[in-house]
Amino acid sequence: MSVPAAITKSELRHKIRAMLEKISPAVRAVESIELCERLKSQMPSAHTILFFAPLPNELDVWPVLELSLALGTTCALPFFDAKKNTYGAKEIQKLATDIVIGKFDVREPASNCEEISLDKFDLVLVPGMAFDLHGNRLGRGRGFYDRLLQTVSGVKCGVCYDLQLRESIPTELHDARVDFVLTPGKCVNARRNLRSATN
Repeated sequence: MSVPAAITKSELRHKIRAMLEKISPAVRAVESIELCERLKSQMPSAHTILFFAPLPNELDVWPVLELSLALGTTCALPFFDAKKNTYGAKEIQKLATDIVIGKFDVREPASNCEEISLDKFDLVLVPGMAFDLHGNRLGRGRGFYDRLLQTVSGVKCGVCYDLQLRESIPTELHDARVDFVLTPGKCVNARRNLRSATN
């Protein structure tokens, strides 16, 4: 008898969450630096980037956001649109004034920031509880990022610790994929892996 996908996802989230809680602030800092260095080498051709605001147990991509702003790259963060009950994107220009605490206690653009159409992005950085080698993503269970990823343009790059990268994870039809997965230790071309698996 097969186990329902929802239970399998729940169990995997619980397992990953427990592993993340054991990562010390010092290790997070070191691995975040390694991740940011890898990320910098992957993004020279991206002129418009959708970042994410990392939670305390996620790798910190904020330094790359700061660098991108300094270089004149158009940078944005997701914001929760309460009227539509979904996420959109708004441009960030100054971190000191453009950031507020939004839905689910996640940092997001202030109300005065300009909204950017989701079809304008070259690169999208994507958080997740887990990713696999084919680009499948396990989110936190609310489905908001899946809906965002199904609409947004650009190369989609999952960002996670090495321990969050799995050979395979449970998926459902509504789950969105990423094109690449970047960890402190490796860069996975999920599109290539998926093509190889289906040929």
